Amino acid sequence: MAYDPQARAFIPTPPFCVNREIIGCNWIAPEDGAPCRSCAMTAVYPDTSNPETRANWAQTEAAKRWVLDNLGRWHWFRPEDRGTPPYFHMLDDGPTPAAMGHVNGVVTISVAEADPVLRTTRREALDEPYRTMIGHFRHEIAHMLWWRLSLRTDFLEAFRSVFGDERADYAAALQRHYNYGPPDDWSQTYLTTYASAHPHEDWAETAAHLLHLTDIADSAISAGLILPGIPQTGWDAYAEADTMSLIRTAIKVVTIINHANRSMGLDDVYPFVVSHGAQKKLAFVHEWLRRGALGR
Repeated sequence: MAYDPQARAFIPTPPFCVNREIIGCNWIAPEDGAPCRSCAMTAVYPDTSNPETRANWAQTEAAKRWVLDNLGRWHWFRPEDRGTPPYFHMLDDGPTPAAMGHVNGVVTISVAEADPVLRTTRREALDEPYRTMIGHFRHEIAHMLWWRLSLRTDFLEAFRSVFGDERADYAAALQRHYNYGPPDDWSQTYLTTYASAHPHEDWAETAAHLLHLTDIADSAISAGLILPGIPQTGWDAYAEADTMSLIRTAIKVVTIINHANRSMGLDDVYPFVVSHGAQKKLAFVHEWLRRGALGR
């Protein structure tokens, strides 16, 4: 069996991805001996002779496939998307950590952070409430999506009216953020402290959170969770046009899961507060991402 992201179903005895035996890729390939659509987007990969690195890369690619499949629900990076797809540089840490980021369609990810101990250490050092490989992909691909959308004539003016002018000096803004921290009232209009650093980071954090909330709601309904105030089985979170309805559903779900986690002494699965100011930004991102790569 392997997963067909176009059909969104597992099918028997297809052409398997060439990386199936190397990193456990479970997507289909266009033909025998070829990479799947996700693996084909990886332009640089780490040295697989090290078993630990290979295991970290496998987990990193699994997170990438998950996020790409989510975005495919809105037609991003599928065959019908005629725009530039992202390309990925999967790097292992050297003497210094590999810097994650996005530049002109290339997303760089440190596979070393698939290691839970290293990831937790960095999360604690940076005082972050949430840090996962899926979170990294959602954030960095969000930068790439902004780049794609910025090529449209109707996007930038609308973006600046909500997020501010992204032409502000990025390096200076980050330096100011790391030196002085976020403004005292950051939680009224931002989802995270990092989002307050610059409009680019505000967009990336907001888009990542929209993907978090949409997929949380979708996963809960798909698993058959039935509770008062939560849509019944058959509701499609990715087809929901009302952002506030989507957010309300997701928040109800995460409140339940957060309490369940606390009963086991675990961290909240979604340790964030979605303020009214942040909801406006989520609605903006939702509108543009739902239009999808086809611009509908």
